[in-house]
Amino acid sequence: MPYRGPCRDSTKESPVPHHPDTAAPEGTPVPSAHLPCVLLKHGEVFLRGRNRDRFERLLRNNLRGALRGIGGSTWIQDARSVTVLGGEVPVAELVERARRVFGFNSVQPAVRVPSTAEAITSAAVEALGAVAAERTGVSFAVRVRRRDKSFPQTSSRFEAEVGSHVRRALGLPVNLTAPDVALHIEIDRPGTYLTWVRHPGQGGLPVGSSGRALVLLSGGYDSPVAAYRAMRRGLACDFVHFTGAPYTNASSVYKAYALARELNRYQPAGRLHVIALGHAQKQLAVAGAGRLQVVAQRRLMVRAAGVLAGEVGAAALVTGDSLGQVASQTLTNMATVDEAAALPVLRPLIGWDKQEIIDEAHRIGTAEISVLPDEDCCQLLAPERVSTAAQVPQMERVERRLEMDELMAELVSKAQCMRPGAEEAEDADGGPPATTALPAPREPLRCPAP
Repeated sequence: MPYRGPCRDSTKESPVPHHPDTAAPEGTPVPSAHLPCVLLKHGEVFLRGRNRDRFERLLRNNLRGALRGIGGSTWIQDARSVTVLGGEVPVAELVERARRVFGFNSVQPAVRVPSTAEAITSAAVEALGAVAAERTGVSFAVRVRRRDKSFPQTSSRFEAEVGSHVRRALGLPVNLTAPDVALHIEIDRPGTYLTWVRHPGQGGLPVGSSGRALVLLSGGYDSPVAAYRAMRRGLACDFVHFTGAPYTNASSVYKAYALARELNRYQPAGRLHVIALGHAQKQLAVAGAGRLQVVAQRRLMVRAAGVLAGEVGAAALVTGDSLGQVASQTLTNMATVDEAAALPVLRPLIGWDKQEIIDEAHRIGTAEISVLPDEDCCQLLAPERVSTAAQVPQMERVERRLEMDELMAELVSKAQCMRPGAEEAEDADGGPPATTALPAPREPLRCPAP
C-alpha cells in the first residue's frame, strides 16, 4: 500500500540575491576595506579528490540553508579550501549559524583588508589593540600564510615586520611558543584575512553527501546522538517515532518532535513520521510473545521502518543501539532484529558506553529534552525478564500468528508526518506551516502482560 502521509515539501530556493534572509551567489562583488566576515575552513571535503566539487557544492547549499531566516542579506565566496561568509548581520550571528553546518573544521571571525603591507599592518595593530583593551598584559604572536605568492615578502619576514609594528604601537610582549593571542594573517589575491579567534566546527562530511537514512527516534539519550553521528558522516536523516498509542499518551511524540527539531538545526529539515504501535504490540502479546515481546516489537519496528524508508527514499535505518547496554541489545538479539530488516541497520553508537552518550547529548543540545518524562512504547507490555538470546525460529513462530503484511501496510498508511524546525524557514518565506498533528488521547489497555 503506498504511503500517504500528509507531508508536503514547501522548501523554497532563495529567489532574490540581496533579499534579507538570502545568500548572494558566489562571486558577488563585496567591498574589501576592513570588511568583517567569517572564514570557514573545510575539513574532509579537502580530501575528496575528483568528487571534491560535488562535496563543496553540497557544503555551500547546506550553509545557505543554515542562513535562512537570519534577518539580513548575506554573501558567500569561495577560496582554496576556505569559504568566506559575510553580510549585513552581526558576525556573531554568522558564526553561530555556520557552526551548525557539517563539513567545516573551524569557524573564524575575521576582517578582510586589501593585500598591501600598510593595510595589513594597520589592521593588525587595530585588532590586537582591541584585544589588549579587554585583556591587559596579553602576549601575542603573528602567523602569516601567504596564499598569494606574488606578495613581495616571505611569510617569516612579514611576521617579523607586523610583530615589530604591533610591539612598538601597543607595547605588548611577544611569545612565539605559547601566546595568549595568535594573530593569523592569510594573504590572498582578492584580499587578506586577519583572524585571532577560532571556534571548532562540526567537522565530518556535508549532510546529503552519503545519501539518506531513516532514524528510529525514541525519547531517550541514545537515538538522537546516533542521528547526529549519522549526519556527521554525510547522511541526510528523516525520523520515525513509534508510540504505544492508543494505550499511551502523546508525551513521547512531543519529545520526539522537540528532538527532531533540535537535530534539524544541523541539516535541512528532515521529516518526522509517527507510527502508533500499540494495537500491534497487543497482538504480539496475545500471540504469546512472552519473554520475546521486546525483541518482537523491535522486529515490528524495523519492518515498518523499512516500508516507510522505501517511500521516503532512505537507503538505511539508524538506531541508537549500544552493544550490551540493555537486555534487548545483546549480539544475538540485534542479529535477530536485523533478520527482519529489509535495509541495512546502522548503529553509530555500537561501542559507546552510556556516559559517553550522555556527554555527547549534552554537547549537541538534546540531553535537556531526553531527560523529560514520557510514556515509552518499549515499556508497554514488556515482560519482567527480557530474553537475551532470542532466535529467529522462535520469532517466526510468534509472527506466523499475525497477518504481517496487512499489519505493516496498516501501520505505515496511518503514519503521521511532521516537519520539525521547518516552520521558521517557511514563516520567513511565506510558506505554509509544518504539519503538527498529534495522536489522539490514549485508550485503556485491557490486555494483561503475559
